[in-house]
Amino acid sequence: MKNILFGLCLVAFAANAQHKDYPIQPVSFTDVKLTDQFWSKRIEVNRTVTIPASFARCENTGRVKNFEMAAAKSGKFCTKYPFDDTDIYKTIEGASYSMQVHPDPQLDHYVDSLIAIVGKAQEPDGYLYTARTIDPLNPHPWSGSERWVKENELSHELYNSGHMFEAAAAHYLATGKKNFLNIALKNADLLVETFGPGKRHVAPGHEIVEMGLVRLYRITGKEDYLNLAKFFIDERGKRTYDKSNPDEWKNGMYWQDDEPVTDQTVAEGHAVRAMYLYSGIADVAALTGDKQYIKAIDTIWNNMVGKKIYVQGGIGAIPDGERFGADYELPNATAYNETCAAIGNVFWNQRMFLLHGDSKYIDLLEKVLYNGLISGVGLDGKSFFYTNAMQVTDGFTHNSLEPQRSSWFECSCCPTNLVRFLPSLPGYIYANRGDKIYVNLFISSTATLQIDGTPVQLSQQNDYPWNGGLKISVNPEKAKEFDVYVRIPGWAKNDAIPLDLYHFQTTNTEKYTVKVNGKSVKYELQNGYAVVKHKWTKGDQIELNLPMPVRKVMASSNLPNDKDKVALQRGPIIYCAEWTDNTAKVDAMAVPLNANLQPVFDANKLNGITELKGEVLNRGSKVPFTAIPYYSWANRGKGEMQVWFPTK
Repeated sequence: MKNILFGLCLVAFAANAQHKDYPIQPVSFTDVKLTDQFWSKRIEVNRTVTIPASFARCENTGRVKNFEMAAAKSGKFCTKYPFDDTDIYKTIEGASYSMQVHPDPQLDHYVDSLIAIVGKAQEPDGYLYTARTIDPLNPHPWSGSERWVKENELSHELYNSGHMFEAAAAHYLATGKKNFLNIALKNADLLVETFGPGKRHVAPGHEIVEMGLVRLYRITGKEDYLNLAKFFIDERGKRTYDKSNPDEWKNGMYWQDDEPVTDQTVAEGHAVRAMYLYSGIADVAALTGDKQYIKAIDTIWNNMVGKKIYVQGGIGAIPDGERFGADYELPNATAYNETCAAIGNVFWNQRMFLLHGDSKYIDLLEKVLYNGLISGVGLDGKSFFYTNAMQVTDGFTHNSLEPQRSSWFECSCCPTNLVRFLPSLPGYIYANRGDKIYVNLFISSTATLQIDGTPVQLSQQNDYPWNGGLKISVNPEKAKEFDVYVRIPGWAKNDAIPLDLYHFQTTNTEKYTVKVNGKSVKYELQNGYAVVKHKWTKGDQIELNLPMPVRKVMASSNLPNDKDKVALQRGPIIYCAEWTDNTAKVDAMAVPLNANLQPVFDANKLNGITELKGEVLNRGSKVPFTAIPYYSWANRGKGEMQVWFPTK
């Protein structure tokens, strides 16, 4: 307990030492308790199935053995990629978040034993990278003959450090222990000694070290870490590339390294790298006040959301390089949509909201979260998608990607990324700024926070995303006047997505309503939030009713693959049709614009879903039709799946 209190005091001290930060602060996941039927099940499966399975895979695939051999300085690196170290880090991060909510002495002991193995693999000066340390004379072929010489491309030395920093920070904040944190700080100090003005220069090949350094800065208040994060960002665009070469590996775009970040205007290159970079830029911008950074990521966000995102929130359309394509290059048959890119997209949009306070960022975060992110893990918690297809014909995708889930991958970044993300979800629900409380996600939960020194408890009880009748209880310790900002989702205001890449076929005329204690109230709509001003007392309740008709989504004329087609949406959920629910082949069915599709809840199907049922056309004849939430496909075997349907 003393360690936890010491840790919280240290964090508070570091925060007070910082003069700038995000104007809006998230309510920490440690201060939010979930009671949500939809999410609690997933997080519990993550705790009881996914985390143990991930640790087991790290052991039986040789990932743990790599650290043991590095400690012994003997053996041969026994997995495929030099970033395989991060699968252990990410699983420790997820386990740490989980243990904070569900204390588990056995898991705690096991995690400590892994941290001890990691610590023994660290070299005396702080270097930690098993792909070289095991046998420095014969390192992994991606690693280069010396430290850091291939960092701007494929060595992933700083990528490994970044994930270690993220995991060590989470472990420290969740447990109060410094065993992992000390390893991370030793490595971070080595980076400070190695890189910077007058030292070695490099633009990290796979970003995330920037985010990780900021995490350590927040804990320690050591400005060297923040300065180094900014240095790495500012090094982009300084390397000489053949800018005329269309190959993104050779012109620098693949690494987001073709121009200085303040000159970049489009989402480019490897999608996961891009999301981590833009998230790191947002962090550093918030802490330094760099307005050029903010202008750059604002411009890039508009490009991605207006021209480079799929209807279910997926990004990174192109399999070759796991990368963004050109503007409006969003083919369905060969869509890539890496799960890690979806997770990175949530990271970035959360930060954009904290910078700007606009609900459009949470609208996009919600779209990604309920669709293209959780589609990456099966309902069993131990089967995964690395990529997230938009259509599967005759049981196969058109680009050799997996049409069915897998228990693991040689490159297993996505399963372990899900492991660390899911238990951190409570930290995305609420935020506050002074005397303003933001309710961003409609997830049943109870949060505790303070408004000008007055403790306030905020709780939600709802059946979202299936039902739009929402209740938010506001319980201050004593009567207190403050503002509650309740997000009115874009889909409830007839916006299929921020900007205009997709739109609803028709306008829903049924309006949302906001009440306090059963009575309609005046409110101001500000940046997509209903601002409810009130002198709150215990037992006060906000009621938000969001009508949830079935909507047909249509695409911009700039997307020829989706011409004369519709996708289906209800509330935040995008739907698809799957082979097992339909007698006709899903790619032979047409959904007319006047098709009447009705929501039907089935508690016994796919862990409980609202499906859409009605009649559509198959070669001119009416046939029964069932659509299921996109996230739930491929949980019942291998077969056809479709998101976009021709209208005739």
